[in-house]
Amino acid sequence: MLFPLIAQAANFWHDLFQRTGTSIAMLLISTVASFVFGRWWGNRAARRDWQRKEFYNRINISLNILADGKLKIRTLMERPLAQVFSNKIAEEKVMAASRRTTVANPMLPIAKEDCWYLLNFVLNEVAEHFSAGHVRQDAGEPVKAVTYLICLTCEVVGDERIRKTRAMLIRKDVLENFPYKDQLPELENPWHETRVQTLRTAAELYKTHPENFLKLEICV
Repeated sequence: MLFPLIAQAANFWHDLFQRTGTSIAMLLISTVASFVFGRWWGNRAARRDWQRKEFYNRINISLNILADGKLKIRTLMERPLAQVFSNKIAEEKVMAASRRTTVANPMLPIAKEDCWYLLNFVLNEVAEHFSAGHVRQDAGEPVKAVTYLICLTCEVVGDERIRKTRAMLIRKDVLENFPYKDQLPELENPWHETRVQTLRTAAELYKTHPENFLKLEICV
């Protein structure tokens, strides 16, 4: 009786090993293939983006300063798009809108019902960066409060310049009374003329479609 039982057990484990061994081998092969293909596809996409100078998966958040007859552009932060727009649908909407901007209209074409929600992602990112000022204000310490407008753009600036999604901050009073409708301020770089054109477009858009902007008070 013992030997038949041992033989049956041996056959059972042999069959099980054959079945599971094949499954494990296929799983390993598919995992390795997926990893290799993923690396290849990622490198291919990175090379394509580099050649085109298109980085739609990043967002640059900048402060646009117009003072003393000069335009100054200062980066406040730059993040992966997915880090700012933590919802996948929101990220896809912004990336798709960035691809549809033109030289004539660099403002992101966003549906009215989506504007507040998408801009609020940016507002929260910037507000966190400057939260210490509001704490000082609440503590009764002297601070300077400045109201800014936030809008989303993706400037088309030629093959030699990087194209990416941009969130622009500009003082509300400056955009409402934009002083360079027909002339240029002094520029730090020649290609900043594109930014002046973007600000002109933003100033006109704010008059007719203010939903494309969100107000943010910063205390410093």
